[in-house]
Amino acid sequence: MDATIRRLGEPGDLGWVVQAHGELYAREYGWDTSFEGLVARIMADFGAGHDPQREAGWIAERDGRRVGCVLCVAADEPGTAVLRVLLVHPDGRGLGLGGRLVDTCLEFAMASGYQRMRLWTTDPLVAARHIYLRRGFRLIKEEPQHTFGADLVGQTYVREFAPADSAPVA
Repeated sequence: MDATIRRLGEPGDLGWVVQAHGELYAREYGWDTSFEGLVARIMADFGAGHDPQREAGWIAERDGRRVGCVLCVAADEPGTAVLRVLLVHPDGRGLGLGGRLVDTCLEFAMASGYQRMRLWTTDPLVAARHIYLRRGFRLIKEEPQHTFGADLVGQTYVREFAPADSAPVA
């Protein structure tokens, strides 16, 4: 029952990320299909073409089944990576996979020469927030909003990398 993390890229990975997000967030938080649509756009953009030197995704597997995911993509701001679509399915919870996925994403971003990583989340995602805070992310913005069919507080976090953490930016 060991869990592993591998690069995203096998047939079915993109669709699984979309489906898992849509089903899980509807069941656990009552979110509507607009959230699934957002994740579908993120994954379609990633699948249509990403720079493998600067962007990557990972899938966590347990007993040969997908149970988690995360992406690292380039932001519009120079030197900034964005952590996206972190998810750990209930079948993979309690194994530290959320932290391992975020650590993998952070390591990739630092090795790729990014100076910081940013992410956006919402207030009900308490377990994810704890993972981010334990890894040095700090809250820089909160904004009440009605999105995904629910009243939420959108939260933006950032983690600056120390100069010794990152490789030189090419």
